[in-house]
Parts: sequence; C-alpha cells; structure tokens
Amino acid sequence: MEIYLIIVICVLILVILCLAARIICMHRSLDKMADVLGDIIGADTNAVITVDTSDRHIRHLASELNKELRRLRSAMLRYEHGNNELNKAIVSISHDLRTPVTAITGYLDLLDDEEVSDDVRKYLSVIRERVEAVRSLAGELFRYSVVMSSEDEFKPETVVLNSELEHAAAVMYAAFAEKGIEPVIIIPEEKVIRNTDRNSVRRIFSNMLSNALKYSQGDLKIELRTNGEILFANKTDMLDATDVGRLFDRFFTVENARNSTGLGLSIARTLAERCGGTVDAELRGGNIVFRVKL
Repeated sequence: MEIYLIIVICVLILVILCLAARIICMHRSLDKMADVLGDIIGADTNAVITVDTSDRHIRHLASELNKELRRLRSAMLRYEHGNNELNKAIVSISHDLRTPVTAITGYLDLLDDEEVSDDVRKYLSVIRERVEAVRSLAGELFRYSVVMSSEDEFKPETVVLNSELEHAAAVMYAAFAEKGIEPVIIIPEEKVIRNTDRNSVRRIFSNMLSNALKYSQGDLKIELRTNGEILFANKTDMLDATDVGRLFDRFFTVENARNSTGLGLSIARTLAERCGGTVDAELRGGNIVFRVKL
C-alpha cells in the first residue's frame, strides 16, 4: 500500500512540475508578446508578433493581435495621408487667397487717392477692414500648415521662460493698450529654464496672448510659476463649459471670434506637446484660465 501511495505522490509531483513548467513557459511567451507589441506600436514597422510556443491559445491570441495591428497600420496610413492632403490643401488655399487679396488692396489704395463722398469713404473703410481680415486668415492658415508639417525642425536649446514671456508680453503691449487692457504679470525672480525649442515657446506665448485679446473683457493676468506652469486668466461671458471643451479643436470659433480660423490654440497645443508639455483651459467663476505647462 505504501508503495502505491509513493507512486501516486511521485506522479502527482511530476504532473505539478509539468504544469508549473508549462505555466512558466506561457508567462514567458506572454511577456515576450507584450514587449514585442510595445516595440511594434512605438515604431514605424510592418513587423508582426511571433511566438515560440506550441500552445494553441497563445498562438491564437498572437494571430488576433496581428490582425488588429494590420488594421491599426492601415488606419494610421489613411490618417497620415488625409492629414498630408489637408495640409497641402490649406497651403494651396492660403496662396490662392493672397493673390486676389493683394490685388484688392492695391485697388483700394488707388481709390484712397480719389475724391469720393463720405459714404463711399466709409464703405471703402469697411471693405479694407474685411480684406485685412481675409489676409490675416490666409496667414494663419499658412502658419498652421507649416507648424503641422515641420516636426523635424524642433531644435532644443537652453530657454529662459521668464525672459521669453516678458518679451512676448512687451510685443503685445500696444494691442492690449488699444483694447484698454492692463495685464497683471507675475514672473518669479528665480529663472525657469527649459531645454526646448525657442521658436516653439515664442509661438505658444504669442498665440496665447493673441487669444486673450479675443476673449478678455478688460483684464488679463499672466503668471509664470517656478514649476514651468504659465497661467493666462481673464473674465469672459462669451464662453460656456461646452465652448471651453472645444477651444483647442481645429477651426472651432465662438461667435465673437468669427473673423479667426480658430487655429491659434490648436497650434499652441501641438507645439507644447512637441516640447513635452501641455495646454488646457477651464472656467473658474466667470474667468477663463489657460494653463501652459512646459
């Protein structure tokens, strides 16, 4: 009886060892699949997941993952193609707009030298204003297409956010004064330094300040924090929570900003992400607060 018991125990131990070995092999295969999947998704490659196990369940899982990877690659290629076509169309449109706008501006300059009635002069002023708006839109479209297609132009260097923010605010001072806005600027004495692309930082600050001109109702607070967070806050009754959630969507504008393409904030967010940062917005008790983190 004892011999049979010993044999049973040995068989059980052998079975347990076999099962443990199989489980370990399965774990290793799954870990390898996870590593390979991460590498494939993070790289521009047509590689597929391969497994060195005979377990049909794991092989089936690998097969299904490869199917999804092929679908994902196909979707990404369609997106990249469509995005490239959109950028090309934007460049074409912006160039096509510039030619007639330049011609119209030239004729308006000629009409300024003519003797016309006050009513006609008023109409010409309105036309010139609208033409300048179209010129601005064309320029914004062109800048957007350049930003979206220039990922390789990122040039990291030592950037002092304090001085860049001061410079951006100084450049916009005249525009703020024209609208009766006296910005409150809070910049720490301690230098906030980042290794990033200087032109991207300048464009981010410029776009954020230009955006403040659209929505500010006479006030603007700009604050740089030592952790690299920059806040742009002002009162506004033009926006609600839904609008704030869509401010960074391409081509979204609110009624009071209909003369803009709505691309400024989208460009700022794209550039911030390339710099390893973020841009977001929220409503706080009647104030719109934009937060840039670099």
